Amino acid sequence: QVQLVESGGGLVQPGGSLRLSCAASESIFNFNYMGWYRRAPGKERELVAGITSGGVTNYLDSLKGRFTISRDNTRNTMYLQMSALQPEDTAVYFCYARTKWSGYWGQGTQVTVSS
Repeated sequence: QVQLVESGGGLVQPGGSLRLSCAASESIFNFNYMGWYRRAPGKERELVAGITSGGVTNYLDSLKGRFTISRDNTRNTMYLQMSALQPEDTAVYFCYARTKWSGYWGQGTQVTVSS
């Protein structure tokens, strides 16, 4: 069973930065797609950013320029660099990974943007 463990969340002031990490229990070469999703209070889960095994990325339009997704195949880890954070970015951020046969979710990490 694939395990995905997120880390790096926390409390940050508006305008600040955080880097989220998603560590996989197996080689991320096995995943044809990985992504970050978030669920804000009272809202549905939404895609934040995704990256294919070939390095092609996609982002929620409103986040382009502030968030950057990347993956380090040598560390079996995916990252989400977030900058210029705003209170509306407050949410639980989830890691997702997909193989040819299944999709897997992490447990989520809380990001709170508040002064």
